[in-house]
Amino acid sequence: MRPYPFSAVVGMQDLRLALVLSAISPAIGGVLVRGEKGTAKSTMVRALAGLLPGVDVVDGCRFSCDPLSPDPRCPDGPHADGAPGQRRAARLVELPVGAAEDRVVGSLNLERALGEGVTDYQPGLLAGAHRGLLYVDEVNLLHDHLVDTLLDAAAMGRATVEREGVSVSHAARFVLIGTMNPEEGELRPQLLDRFGLTVEVTSSREPEQRVEVVRRRLAYESDADGFAAGYADADTELAADIEAAQRLLPSVVLTDDALLQIAEVCAAFEVDGMRADIVTARTAIAHAAWSRRDHVSTEDVRVAARLALPHRRRRNPFDAPGIDDEQLEQVLRDSTPEQSPPEPQEQGPAEQGEQSPGEGPEDQGPDDDGPGSGQRPDENCKDEPQNCKDEPQNCKDEGRNDQNAGERTVGADGSYRARLFTVTGTGAGAQGRRSRAVTDTGRIVGVRPQGVREGGPHLLATVRAAAPHQRARGRSGPGLVVRSPDVRYALREGKEGNLVLFCVDASGSMGARSRMGEVKSAVLSLLLDAYQRRDKVGLVTFRAAEAQVALPPTISVETAAARLEGLPTGGRTPLAEGLLRAAEVLRVEAIRDPRRRPLLVVVTDGRATSGPDAVARSQAAAGLLAGTGVSTVVMDCESGRMRLGLAAELAARLGAEHVPLGEVAAGSLAGEVRARTGKAA
Repeated sequence: MRPYPFSAVVGMQDLRLALVLSAISPAIGGVLVRGEKGTAKSTMVRALAGLLPGVDVVDGCRFSCDPLSPDPRCPDGPHADGAPGQRRAARLVELPVGAAEDRVVGSLNLERALGEGVTDYQPGLLAGAHRGLLYVDEVNLLHDHLVDTLLDAAAMGRATVEREGVSVSHAARFVLIGTMNPEEGELRPQLLDRFGLTVEVTSSREPEQRVEVVRRRLAYESDADGFAAGYADADTELAADIEAAQRLLPSVVLTDDALLQIAEVCAAFEVDGMRADIVTARTAIAHAAWSRRDHVSTEDVRVAARLALPHRRRRNPFDAPGIDDEQLEQVLRDSTPEQSPPEPQEQGPAEQGEQSPGEGPEDQGPDDDGPGSGQRPDENCKDEPQNCKDEPQNCKDEGRNDQNAGERTVGADGSYRARLFTVTGTGAGAQGRRSRAVTDTGRIVGVRPQGVREGGPHLLATVRAAAPHQRARGRSGPGLVVRSPDVRYALREGKEGNLVLFCVDASGSMGARSRMGEVKSAVLSLLLDAYQRRDKVGLVTFRAAEAQVALPPTISVETAAARLEGLPTGGRTPLAEGLLRAAEVLRVEAIRDPRRRPLLVVVTDGRATSGPDAVARSQAAAGLLAGTGVSTVVMDCESGRMRLGLAAELAARLGAEHVPLGEVAAGSLAGEVRARTGKAA
């Protein structure tokens, strides 16, 4: 089936422009497309490949060298200038989420290297994408080290492989395009910054436009060839425009005035580092070439800033990308030299009713009163937290089973660096930064059993396995005959990401003495820690007479933070129901993702007051959960002079680590250690 025509996509003007600019100037660094499912992200990327000009390649070169300018370090070279070549279409290489590093960068044929002394390098996906497109769907689910590898190659234009003392380097210039659904988790800020441009896409809310999308899609599925033929002229014209812009690109002049505008815009939005300035400049030059201009104008800077800056303004992992259009216009007005003639007022995508990547935070995500803001919305409690000092007064609703009795919402006090909690033992889950695990990267700790072809080859173990068989294989002189059964693979130990399931007591007793603000602050800090360690997170809450799954296990830590911030408190404490619901969530998740080991964090003061035999049932539930062998931490939220020690008893029944609320912070733990050892701070 022919690809869906690029020109047939309805709307998506910002994404269309970002893709075209990256095709004109691959040095921009690629495009990250963020959006909900079903918004034609993949369709547009695949359609773009058909618009790129064809490339001339050296005959037989696996690395797509240009006959007029071959790579002097090409592993298949050296090629003479003007070597015989052929013309082929630009490639679209798709990188699967589960790809191993060897598949991405290539690998060495160890058997031939040892047995024949031949450096037989097998090219990877980076070589295949040279002078074309490299598309990574769900890039946020890709291992961080692979994302680093891709972005390094995209920025440097080369890929280097160093394995077992052999170094291979080849050209790898491509347009990198990644798509992601933010609901499934974010990229780390340092990886976000490496993408040149970003575009936020959402489905249209206009009925007429939605009707046209469905109409075209059904027509394409009914007759793909006929549908594509109807847009062939438009695609051909667009491809010619891209090729013309590529030819014009080297002659576009970036004036000092335009460069000063770019610098002032980047400084005004307080982006980190200088990559934003460089990418904005390259994008502005590409937009000028696309607009058939030989110099960069204010309009080019405006468009470039809207595409290059939104994802670089995040100060907190839970902040939504965005850019304030009014602030951008003000900076551009202030930075426009007086002697310059006024720029024509061209309508951008935002004025035309299309979605703009520069929408402000108020349009892109939660407002400023989000996690860590320090504000405490409390519509149901007339007294400020500092005035609610009497615990019995705050716990009046413990005696009522009404679901909404005394319900109120308390915000988090802020976040801090949390101490590290890990899962015991050694796992084999998804790569992360929390618990010990057998991974594809990390330090070598042994050799995998014979027949297990996972991880990179282990040179020394392979030589040892082959050495005893040399006489039988007829080898009498120097050299080594290596057969496939001799090859051994390294066993590496690194870190894995875990499922961190929070089971939070939201009953009335937790609201006493403004305790819930401290609890939310601690859990928010642990969520930040989970974000940094690439964990999956979930949230179970219990209050009144039941427990509920506030957030099923997800990679989107941002969603967990938002659910936590709006968590109400009040009512009795159904501790047994909370533990049982957590056990059920862990059971189901073990079926869905068996390699990811769980860490259960129970946040409670240990009370059990809801339902008949509440204490006995909670003890039975704790015993059942302990029998599953899940690594558990009990965060003790009990405060005041008179403490019952119920959370410590719960921890003992769960076989869990008992951590008082005040010791969740890494600094608090360090202070306690110094105090106990008598060392000065």
